Amino acid sequence: MPLIRSVFQDELDHVSATLLQMSEMVTTSITKASVAIQTIDLALAEEVIAADEVLDTVQHELDGRIIDIIARQQPVASDLRALITALRMAADLERMGDLAHHVAKVVRLRHPESAFPAELAPLFKRIGDAAIKMSEKTGEVIKSRDTKMAIKLEREDDEMDNLHRELIGSLANSTWAHGVETAIDLTLLGRYYERFSDHAVSVSRRVYFLVTGTYY
Repeated sequence: MPLIRSVFQDELDHVSATLLQMSEMVTTSITKASVAIQTIDLALAEEVIAADEVLDTVQHELDGRIIDIIARQQPVASDLRALITALRMAADLERMGDLAHHVAKVVRLRHPESAFPAELAPLFKRIGDAAIKMSEKTGEVIKSRDTKMAIKLEREDDEMDNLHRELIGSLANSTWAHGVETAIDLTLLGRYYERFSDHAVSVSRRVYFLVTGTYY
């Protein structure tokens, strides 16, 4: 029995390590996508687009592994909670990767032009920085399982919400002079970043649930 438990623990540890790997991949993608949208770097955007397929593969393999563990080990209580929570966290992380991919595709679509007018460059720098910070902290929460940090991450989501509102306010302003197409691009970009942040919060909530058995 101790040997069986040891093998099972190794499998659980591998699941946790894969989630951390996915979070690192997501942080790399949103960092590159944010730099690409700010600097019109098509090569960097293409790296993000290509990396999304790799992240998808990692998620699919992890899903299969978790289902296999559940079928073989028939875990109960906290072990089953850990595995089901891991499935959901992986889905959130995969979606975060998709959203970074969407940002990169806007770079590709508008290259060699910028997706946003020059006066909005400082705002997009702040939006990108906020997303990168939240992604990095998501990885820290996954690694440390720090419930206080998990709660704090949700509060920091307010920063992204405020930036998103500021962007929408700029588009709705009567002085907007950059056309409908640009307004649509910026509306989508704002939504991608805002949803990216929401999924980071979702991961933090799942970590909290994993540790405590309750949602905050």
